[in-house]
Amino acid sequence: MSSKKTATFGVLVALAFIFSYVESTIPFNFAVPGMKLGFANIIVLVTLYLLGSKEAFVISMIRIILVGFTFGNLNTMMYSLAGGLLSFAVMALAKRFDGFSIWGVSVLGAIFHNVGQVAVAMLVLQTSALIGYLPFLLVFGIISGVVIGIVGAELTKRLRVILKV
Repeated sequence: MSSKKTATFGVLVALAFIFSYVESTIPFNFAVPGMKLGFANIIVLVTLYLLGSKEAFVISMIRIILVGFTFGNLNTMMYSLAGGLLSFAVMALAKRFDGFSIWGVSVLGAIFHNVGQVAVAMLVLQTSALIGYLPFLLVFGIISGVVIGIVGAELTKRLRVILKV
């Protein structure tokens, strides 16, 4: 890996980590426990569009593991990995189709992150009652996905010029 790519990866991982930290400091108690805005997904989205799927996957997984060990525990890391893996898979697939804008890819990522987390929580806790959280999470996921998509689109446009990619 070239030194420029290594430095770029380092900066992107650091930014995703910092965004996760900043988000954890925001007292955001809404209708559903564990609901988050998803600031770090801006970095994953931008990486997906600027550097590619493999690079975005690596950034996403490193960020989830670092944040899990730093701010969470094995349970939170398990939920984050489930949501992150499903979200990433859907975003990478959606990006390949011309019908999805960066906003659409972001919204799909937010939706499937919630679906992945609820599915794992239902398995771990052995209850289907958690499906009741999903409608609230999906509405919030759509809203946050649009916001993340707007910010991600603007950053992608500006960084494409700076990074010359």
